[in-house]
Amino acid sequence: MCRHFAWLGQDRTVEELVLRPTYGLPRQAARPRWQHIDLINRDGFGIGWFGADGHALSYRRTGPIEDDPDFPALAEQVHGTCVVGAVRGASPGMPIEEAATAPFTHGTALLSLNGHLNVRLTTPLHDPEYVPESTCDAAFLAQLLWQRLDQGRPLASAVPELVQDVLVLDPHACLNLLATDGETVVATTWGETLCYRSGPEGTLVASEPNDDAEDWITVPDRHLVVVDALGVTLRTLDAFDPAQLADPV
Repeated sequence: MCRHFAWLGQDRTVEELVLRPTYGLPRQAARPRWQHIDLINRDGFGIGWFGADGHALSYRRTGPIEDDPDFPALAEQVHGTCVVGAVRGASPGMPIEEAATAPFTHGTALLSLNGHLNVRLTTPLHDPEYVPESTCDAAFLAQLLWQRLDQGRPLASAVPELVQDVLVLDPHACLNLLATDGETVVATTWGETLCYRSGPEGTLVASEPNDDAEDWITVPDRHLVVVDALGVTLRTLDAFDPAQLADPV
């Protein structure tokens, strides 16, 4: 399983978002407090952000964050108004490699999966022209999302529709997705935990709180979260209607 987060708001460094919080990703990797499945997430980590030209960039490594001697310096230098972070606990049988570590990108968006799906069962959704960069299920899911985005589907519609299509073929999938195009963050809960904190400087959506403050809002299971310039929108995934996304809360 995994822990992940997305920040959308004022410019922040990776150090501020990952290393400074009292219960940030390094601690969530070793001792997650909310996680339902598995106990640790030390098989890899990754950070994603958007350059000045809007192109999505990522830094991914296998192993724990604290074992990477280059990460502290990188964390001080990399910054952005939209940043994604993830730590990975590989599902049984999945490869442990950088290409299997979130966040995944195809240049215009970033995706992290906290969950699992059966690739064999969901193969009918896959366009053979899209080749996953790893044999892991999360990399396969990323390609399914890229297909939809390349067809012109808005991110806020493509993510929940993908979740529903996967569940038709694999009802036992656990699908907490976190995706962003740099201007909108879309997250789902389906089998794992999620929360968010929103303020005047921006919104942080995360698998679990990165501190002990009381202003975190828990997202119920089987829900969709959309964060953009208008605010935060929550909708149920059981009866998803794209038209509902017009009303922020």
